[in-house]
Amino acid sequence: MQVEIDATDRVLLDALQKDARLTTGELAQLTGMSQSPCWRRIKRLEEAGLITGYQARLDRRALGYGVMAFVTIGIDSQDEDHSLDFERAVRDIPEVVMCHGVSGPEDFVLVVVAQDLDGYSALMQQKLRRLPGVKMVRTSFSMQEVKGLDGLPIPAMPTAKA
Repeated sequence: MQVEIDATDRVLLDALQKDARLTTGELAQLTGMSQSPCWRRIKRLEEAGLITGYQARLDRRALGYGVMAFVTIGIDSQDEDHSLDFERAVRDIPEVVMCHGVSGPEDFVLVVVAQDLDGYSALMQQKLRRLPGVKMVRTSFSMQEVKGLDGLPIPAMPTAKA
C-alpha cells in the first residue's frame, strides 16, 4: 500500500517524533493549519500506520541500568519452528529491549540492559544461554552511546508501507 506524505505531514511526523506531548493547537501552529484539519491529518497518519504509538523515552541509567550490551546469537537450526520458538522466548525477557533477526554468521542481535556486570552475568547464565536452540553467544558492551534511536528521518518522497 502506497502512503503519500506531503510537506505538512513531514512537519507533523518530525514534530511528534521529537515531542509526542505537543498539543493539536501547537501542531496546528507549526503547520499553519487550524486545529480540526490538523487533528484529521494526525488521525490519517495513524490510520495509515505511519504513527504506530506514543511513548516516553526513559533514561536507562536513571532507572539503574548501568550496562548495555549487544548480544549476537547463533541458533542451531534456522527452520521456521526453531526461529519462532526463539523469538517467543526472547520476548519474555524484559531486559532484552530490542531483538533483530540478521544476516551474516549469527542469526539474531539483541540489545540488553542490566544493572551491572554481575547482573548481566546472571542474565546470561539464567536466561540468554537457555533460550531455545542457542549454540553461540557473543557479547559486546556499550562503552559510550554516540547516537541513540532519537527518531527516523522523514522522507521527502511518498512512502511505501510494508
